Amino acid sequence: MPIGSPIDQALTFAEASEIEAALRYSGALLEVDPRAALRLLVTAWMVGTLGDRENAKRGLEVALERAVDAGNLALAVAASCKLRDFGGDRSAALSLIAGAFAKGSPRLLEKRSAPPQLPGVAAGFTPWPESLEGEPLLRRAVSALHESGAAFKADRASASPPKLSAQVLFSSLDEHGLKAMVEILDMRVVARGTVLVAEGSTGDEAFFVARGELDVQKGSGKGGAPTALARLGSGALFGEMALLSRAPRTATVVAAVPSVVLVAKKADLDRLVEDAPGVGREFAEFCRRRMLENLMRTNFILRAASPAERPALVERFSVRTFEAGEKLVTQGSRAEGLHLIALGEVAVVHQDQGESTIVAQLGPGEVIGEVALVLRRPAITDVVAHHPTVTLFLAHDRLMELVRAHPKVFVDLYELAVKRDEETTTMASEEASEPEDFVIV
Repeated sequence: MPIGSPIDQALTFAEASEIEAALRYSGALLEVDPRAALRLLVTAWMVGTLGDRENAKRGLEVALERAVDAGNLALAVAASCKLRDFGGDRSAALSLIAGAFAKGSPRLLEKRSAPPQLPGVAAGFTPWPESLEGEPLLRRAVSALHESGAAFKADRASASPPKLSAQVLFSSLDEHGLKAMVEILDMRVVARGTVLVAEGSTGDEAFFVARGELDVQKGSGKGGAPTALARLGSGALFGEMALLSRAPRTATVVAAVPSVVLVAKKADLDRLVEDAPGVGREFAEFCRRRMLENLMRTNFILRAASPAERPALVERFSVRTFEAGEKLVTQGSRAEGLHLIALGEVAVVHQDQGESTIVAQLGPGEVIGEVALVLRRPAITDVVAHHPTVTLFLAHDRLMELVRAHPKVFVDLYELAVKRDEETTTMASEEASEPEDFVIV
């Protein structure tokens, strides 16, 4: 027996393909509130799965518009996916979504509003009885769909469509670009406990939460309990860095409740970027800003700026990507600038007469290139990508501008450079590692 709220139970049954059981919950919920987009979506989906495709399509069209009116772009796209499955016009549905949320849409507010109030469940709610099955169950569900459609028509007749909050990433795209972006998304319902992203794995999917809650966790590295980092809810994007790089995942994401997510695959995004380069630029810029936001929590260079100064600081950095085995820094070369590792892992390797000494292995949040920059001499090590790696790069002249504005950054860099220089000198004086001790894979 599923646990959780009634809509959790409906989604649990739907994910398990227990169609009539799901419908007894979602249909009963829709009777309580015919204006709730998710209840309408699940009910129409189950009705279509039981064979009534025409009523399912009409219900999903209303669910899509209800989701748009609620400001839930992801749930609207989920409705469009089911609409396609039952033979509906997904292209028209996506045009409606794009027209509402795209850059320049007259429906968008200048500032984000408070999230809409979620529908509640009346005290003493009970699903339809198990004795209600087959054709009688389908008829009652279709009746609930019709009532929901009538309520939508009445609402539209009495008031204009509500204004909407801009959506992160999506509302930076024009109507054509937004439609192309959401067209590559597909709907997935996941049960409680499902791992969508596994730390250390190489993924090729990104996720957009339409409904649910997902826990972000990081392993202890010692076999202990994982550390909770965050809980993601409706509207959250995660895993998007896998579409930019094949670097290993840095955390695990697991569904805390039955959830509805949209999935984008890297291959689909790559094709989209070829056809619509502007979408690729906006996506890359979004990823760059997300990487900087993540690094701001831990990196001393980025923390040096006040919140008001950070937008200007962000503009100083560019994104660089490296394949496994590719050098970020070459021993003996002059420093071009500073790298902050955003994704992946690198090895710091000292070369001496054909022998290699591994000085360190560095991951996200670490700084590369500070020794050559601060001590003003050629690099004393190679820095080699161990996995596909993404860095945020700050060119030498821009670093100097930052240092002049925030002198403490130079002090911190100098201390780090001296420490690493001493470590390298000590390591290099010891026996060099055998070549097979470090293999780039």
